[in-house]
Amino acid sequence: MLLIATALLLQPAAEPPVDWDKEFGVEEKVRDPATGEFPVDPYVQDNRNAGAQPFAGTSMAEAFGGQDGIRRIANRTVELSEADPRIAAIFVSHDMVRLKRTLFEQFCHILNAGCDYSGRDMTAAHKDMGVRMRDMNALVENLQAAMREENIPFAAQNRFLAKLAPMSRQVITR
Repeated sequence: MLLIATALLLQPAAEPPVDWDKEFGVEEKVRDPATGEFPVDPYVQDNRNAGAQPFAGTSMAEAFGGQDGIRRIANRTVELSEADPRIAAIFVSHDMVRLKRTLFEQFCHILNAGCDYSGRDMTAAHKDMGVRMRDMNALVENLQAAMREENIPFAAQNRFLAKLAPMSRQVITR
């Protein structure tokens, strides 16, 4: 017993744990206290960044349940995508608070429900993400599921998807 106690006393003191983030210069991101979003590099905000011209009139916005319905669809699309094993990894390191807000704004603007889009353009927003066609297809399937859950008429779903489809050229990078 005395031998074990002596051995323990002779051992060097344990090294303090290494802060690997500090060691490699990783800065901790701090969320904005008002919005809950992480800061982003500055960019020019413009409704043209939404990627499509808004529908004329308000019939599409009404078909989607106005801003409340559009918000539910945008949020649900993100939730389904985060849980989708085919594309969940794409969303892991992204600011979901900001994504839900800007996706709502984008949908709301395109559906002509009275919103401005404050997000980045599609090319900049998806830069270096390595989005493939199959990833885009999975996202569209999740959007379709969210629209079905909200009982959006099939014709309105198709009109909306047709408006979004050309953006895939700016989003798909491989």
